[in-house]
Amino acid sequence: MAFAHHVDGSRRFDLKQSDPADTNEMTMEQAEARLEKLTAELRELQALVFAAESHGVLVVLQGMDAAGKDVTIGNVFALANPESCRVKHFSAETPDEEAHDFLWRSHAHVPKLGELVIFDRSYYEQVIADKVLDKVPDDVIARRYAHIDAFERLLIDDGSTILFKFFLHVSHAEQGERLAERESNLETAWKISVNDWKARDAWDDYMGAYEEMVNACSTKEAPWDVIPSDHQWFHNLAIAETLVEWLRPYRNEWLKARDARGAEERKESRKLRGEQQRR
Repeated sequence: MAFAHHVDGSRRFDLKQSDPADTNEMTMEQAEARLEKLTAELRELQALVFAAESHGVLVVLQGMDAAGKDVTIGNVFALANPESCRVKHFSAETPDEEAHDFLWRSHAHVPKLGELVIFDRSYYEQVIADKVLDKVPDDVIARRYAHIDAFERLLIDDGSTILFKFFLHVSHAEQGERLAERESNLETAWKISVNDWKARDAWDDYMGAYEEMVNACSTKEAPWDVIPSDHQWFHNLAIAETLVEWLRPYRNEWLKARDARGAEERKESRKLRGEQQRR
């Protein structure tokens, strides 16, 4: 947990405490070597989640455009087994989604037992964007924070969902460079939007909204991890390390659950095979 600012609601978090360019004095080579080991261990842990079917894992990625959400998905989860891993990207609400409560579309995509699901943006969009764009009054935003806390408590209360929430904290200057690079390359220009540039005009408002979000919805059970994200190789490492450190203690429990399932399935298989051989 050394590379992330872990916010659990025990004290107020000031976003200025997190330097987006922090690398913890690591070099890119050191980080990439460490990431290689962590992603291999994450793959092993994911396999145990899939086999045990006692938990689901939900990873929420939030941040400004070009903060590195896609990079995280492509690198940290590069070895993930697609059989038990899903990515859900949340864009503008559809008319059907707008006709329901703001959590409806997210609840439909949370992980089932044995599954790893990554939210590229999430239900937090309905507080961040709506607050900055002044679409709803502050009292509605406050109620939405309360609903989010209750929703996350619902997911984790029975112990079946392990929830991670990452805010990728990128600087104004670095984000501008990434957007310009994205725009200049025809292979990535499809990802750019005029709204990305408009949002930069309200940068301070967005940072204030994200800081409020982190403080309003951080608990011991559902904390936020704020990730310095100016260096993509570093935020990949920070997220991978956080995931592995929090999932590693479940290893023995998942091994026992996997082996118990295996023993039961083997028993039934041998019984049927024996019956077939006696025919």
